[in-house]
Amino acid sequence: MNQKIDSLAKILIEKNIKPSYQRIRILQYINENINHPTVDNIFNSLVKEIPTLSKATVYNTLELFEDANLVKVITIEDNETRYDSRVHNHGHFKCESCGSIYDFEVDIDSLVVNSLKYFKINDKNVYFKGICSRCLTPNKFLAKTKIRK
Repeated sequence: MNQKIDSLAKILIEKNIKPSYQRIRILQYINENINHPTVDNIFNSLVKEIPTLSKATVYNTLELFEDANLVKVITIEDNETRYDSRVHNHGHFKCESCGSIYDFEVDIDSLVVNSLKYFKINDKNVYFKGICSRCLTPNKFLAKTKIRK
């Protein structure tokens, strides 16, 4: 095994997870693809290399990783579950034009919600939706050129 695979295997062992090749490759994929992949993204990318991989294995592995705090589940849309290897508290912005999801830093722990003072909060998320700067830029350019005509 190469050094990267060895270090990922070590991470899994530290989390009491048996480091099978499939689990190591799924963890590697999530760490290398910071675009918040879906199960389908992960499966379709890895099944070419690992023909015995099933979607059930991907789902089960991601659930195991979530329980071990190796990934965070992102559910900006009700019908779409994505996975994030950055497990610390941060926000997510989803572009309604291109569908990209961007991380942004926000101090979620400083948000004071007095009406939940006597509640136990298990998970905190901040999700924004709108149009990303990459999608806005061509529109700004087009708008300026239309005005000039």
